[in-house]
Amino acid sequence: MSILKKKPLLNKFLNNHNFQEELNVMPVSSTANNYIENCEDIWMNDMEESSISSEYSSEPVIYHIKERQITNQQPWNTEEIILALSDLPAGKQALSIISTLHGDILDKVLHEFLNIDNNKMKNIQNTPTPFADRCIQNTLMNTEDEAALNTTVLQLFMRWPNTCLLVSCYLGNVKVVKALLSKTAKVSARDSDGRTPLHLAACTASLTILEDLIKHEANPNEWDFSKKYTPLHCAAATGNLACVKYLIKSKADVKAEICGKSPLYYAVLSNAADCVKALLEAGASPNNSQVYTETPLHVAAGLGSVICTKLLLTYGADVRFQFGSMKSTPLHLAAEEGSAECTKLLLEAGAACEAQNARGQTPMHLAVLSQSIETLDILLSIGAKINIEDNDGRTPLHAAVAKSARGIEMMKILLKAGSLVNKADKFGYTPLHIAALNEKSSTVITLLSKGADLTARTKGGISALSFIVRKTPDVLPRFISRLDQAISLHDHELGDVDCELRLDFRPLLSGSRGEADLMLCLVEAGQRHVLKHPLCESFLYLKWLRIRKFFLLSLIFHSIFVAFFTAYIVVEKFRGVLFWPVLIFTVTLASKEFFQMAHGVCSYIKRWENWLQWSVVLLSSIVLNMPKQYHGWQCHISAISILLIWILLMMVIGKFPMFGLYIQMFTQVSINFFKFLGAYIFLIVGFSLSFNVLLQNDSFSHPLIALLKTIVMMSGELEFEDIFISTQSPIEHSGTAHLMFLSFVILVTIILANLMMGLAVSDIQELRRCAGLDGLVRRAELVAHLEHMLFSKLLDHAPNTIMKVCRRGALLLHPPHYCAIYIRPNDPREKRLPQELIKAIYCLVTERKHKNIRTKGSSIYNAHNIEMDISRLNRLYSSTSSDNNQQLNELAAELKRCSFNITTRLDKLTSKVENIVKDCTNSV
Repeated sequence: MSILKKKPLLNKFLNNHNFQEELNVMPVSSTANNYIENCEDIWMNDMEESSISSEYSSEPVIYHIKERQITNQQPWNTEEIILALSDLPAGKQALSIISTLHGDILDKVLHEFLNIDNNKMKNIQNTPTPFADRCIQNTLMNTEDEAALNTTVLQLFMRWPNTCLLVSCYLGNVKVVKALLSKTAKVSARDSDGRTPLHLAACTASLTILEDLIKHEANPNEWDFSKKYTPLHCAAATGNLACVKYLIKSKADVKAEICGKSPLYYAVLSNAADCVKALLEAGASPNNSQVYTETPLHVAAGLGSVICTKLLLTYGADVRFQFGSMKSTPLHLAAEEGSAECTKLLLEAGAACEAQNARGQTPMHLAVLSQSIETLDILLSIGAKINIEDNDGRTPLHAAVAKSARGIEMMKILLKAGSLVNKADKFGYTPLHIAALNEKSSTVITLLSKGADLTARTKGGISALSFIVRKTPDVLPRFISRLDQAISLHDHELGDVDCELRLDFRPLLSGSRGEADLMLCLVEAGQRHVLKHPLCESFLYLKWLRIRKFFLLSLIFHSIFVAFFTAYIVVEKFRGVLFWPVLIFTVTLASKEFFQMAHGVCSYIKRWENWLQWSVVLLSSIVLNMPKQYHGWQCHISAISILLIWILLMMVIGKFPMFGLYIQMFTQVSINFFKFLGAYIFLIVGFSLSFNVLLQNDSFSHPLIALLKTIVMMSGELEFEDIFISTQSPIEHSGTAHLMFLSFVILVTIILANLMMGLAVSDIQELRRCAGLDGLVRRAELVAHLEHMLFSKLLDHAPNTIMKVCRRGALLLHPPHYCAIYIRPNDPREKRLPQELIKAIYCLVTERKHKNIRTKGSSIYNAHNIEMDISRLNRLYSSTSSDNNQQLNELAAELKRCSFNITTRLDKLTSKVENIVKDCTNSV
């Protein structure tokens, strides 16, 4: 570093009295800055399972690479050296003055200095006395600094020659160094950090000063106070070959290393290939003696230095060394840097392509994260495992979908090589989850085209479809379009009697063992309207026909249970005979509920039907333990239990499509009634207490009886004569009682009862309006629930023959050969689907065909017109003179207007023809 480059920095330090505070932060070198900028936060470090599995987590999935700490190229930066020199006696003054000496002024000062007697200099020079007390030492230093301010250059050289020697070596002032060495300056002098003149000269790559210092018996193997660097370290860091060779010639130790970083390390860090070669030829070891330290090969691979890597491998560098807490091998760092050449050299030298660092990442993980296709190709060509997992269970494909620059390109290479598209990490995240969370629609579309599973769920139970709906909703129209394309014309034309349509159900299949998971995911993700698509509706219809036998078995089971239980309570003589059948049915029902509970307690307790089931099990157990003769509380238990078990049978019947709407109406109206009653219960309680006080009738004698009677009166059963015209209990407060009764009739019987009736009718109308979609939702939920139970892993240990028959009987499709059905919409004998559904399918295919014809015809017509207009105008312009250009422009404008009007009229006529064809099709 020249004096001119250091001068502005010196002026800054010397003019600022608080410069020590500014030096607390050490800047990072340009190499380290470039490295840190190229690294992206990719792997998840601190994400908890609860946060990343939450449906409401809106943060994208972020991957993180552990940043490799790269040491500064220079052992010390400029600020450190200047600060240490400033701490010397008269150090500030020496830095300020010597940096300005040049030319005639320098020659004059040196001439006077060289003529001074050495004995005289020894008498006047200051020798610092060490003090244990830091305060005393600082005081003396300040005193000497103040004394130096009033001295001349000659006096400065005479009184503080060691300080001037150190400063001159760092500033590269050869003349001053030679003059000071010829006098009393010592080559063993040190600054406050232990740097000798030889250290400073090596830092500035000043060969002349090095030679002079060595001639004056400077020790080339001297360490600084921290025992980190020798002069050879400093010379290697500058990359100056001449200085390195001279120090080697002067018996500098090329293997000097205490902290694990040898001169060879700094030569590689500076990417000085000639210095690296010189050190290796001089016997420098390419490997470190300490474990888990950064070797020169790590540095070369991390910087992508092909020449240095080749040199180190040639001289026996070990490719197996692991570095730091991350335990990265050189191959990891080369892949992380994206250096294909270094990767190839390391693999040829025997590096393990599947070595894992502390996070379980292989070089392939890091190559994908660095977006280096060339490095990835090299790793794939040698047979590296494509689906290898890190500690979080993530494959290279997980990393590829999280990138934005070349993510799709990397992803296609990995998928082509056999990467599993639906592989989930330990949190349950598949690549599709990550792509959706990072709002990358193109990546999501590509993954779906490669077979990504929309129904894949995280550990928190959230499907990939839910993330797509919230993060990349623009993908959904493509999904609907894919459903449209799954319905196609297979044979003959649309108007023929033998016309055959193909319904391909593969877009509805998921990667799970069941077939209805996608239907359930659509409902959960708020896309229930998609179930109205003809393909989805056809699938649910055929699926119900396939599995309704299982619900029929459930209905038979509950019907027999209800019959036995009712007979057990009502007919006393049957209790001895029916005890064991009722007990068996009760235990079976309880076992079924335990089995359902094992698949998810949280989701189980949210369904009120399950509470009804357990109520029946509990009451049935109590009834079975009661004596044969019922008295008192036993009758109450029997009455409640027999009511609940019949309600349970009603709910089971409601699962069938033909009864489902009515049961849903009953359930919805009941829920709304109790909500309504909760809002107006205080009005009813108020009237009941008023009647209890005013009327001495037996119906109002007790407050609870009065409340029950008041609720009954809401239905219109007022019994006016029995209350007010009774001779047995005359009315004592007739005026107030009559007025209160009239108020009850108006407010409750008329207004409140009619309001409740109107709300019930409104609910029923809304249910009827949405009956089709609600029925599809119920059917999807029932089918998915049954498949979830039937294909449970808990049943894998059941008798194989029975389970195989049951599971095969529940499946509608058998991939890959049987995934579609063929229907003839114009054949009246077609009965596999309802006629309304067949009509909707036929209309969908017809509309798509006409739309394609119109689009194609419009594009051909427009292109033809444009071509004709251009050719005609060209002929007109070529055959006329320039005087008629104005007329031609007017004619061209008129032609354009006419062509536009004609095109508009043709489009209208085409639309009318399409409407006529559509009406004819619907009538057929």
